[in-house]
Amino acid sequence: MPKKTEIRERAQGQEGLARKVEVASERFFFNLRWFAAPLYLGLGGALLVIPVKFLQSLFHLYATAFSANFDDVFVGILDLIDLVLLANLLLIVMFSGYENFVSRLDIRGHPDFPSWIGHVTFGDIKLKLMASIVAMSAIHVLSDFIRVDEISTRNLAWSVGIHMAFVASALILAFMDKVMDSTKHRSEPEAEPSRHDSQS
Repeated sequence: MPKKTEIRERAQGQEGLARKVEVASERFFFNLRWFAAPLYLGLGGALLVIPVKFLQSLFHLYATAFSANFDDVFVGILDLIDLVLLANLLLIVMFSGYENFVSRLDIRGHPDFPSWIGHVTFGDIKLKLMASIVAMSAIHVLSDFIRVDEISTRNLAWSVGIHMAFVASALILAFMDKVMDSTKHRSEPEAEPSRHDSQS
């Protein structure tokens, strides 16, 4: 009997030690997420560059307003829109990525807190990312078509081809996300009856 008790106590001690190692390892892995925080901080630094380039493009547009033709003005405005879309893309990735993968933002009581933060999932980030890329790519293709006399046919073909690749990728991602959502909603009603059955 003493030997059995000793063996049982030793086994329990080993299980307790294994549990402590498991908990410590999980906490270590969980805290590794903070290594991603400087990356989002770096995106914030990159965001500071966009207003500089925006003001530079806007100043150039104003400086050439009387001498530039319609095509030049149109391309200049498209460049400004492109920078705005890029800024919006950075904000979406910064806030949603940090909220989903690092930590929740503790500023929800702020009156200017965006309502969409906290409701954007990883799938939504992918779709918004591809939608922004497709929009910026379309702006570049439109700019190339406006300056079609200054661009070679080869470069124009590459521009259109890359844009169509972005469009196809966005459609595939949207289709995959829709299939996953439909599968998730289809499995949820099946789980409900089983819970009620267990209660009855």
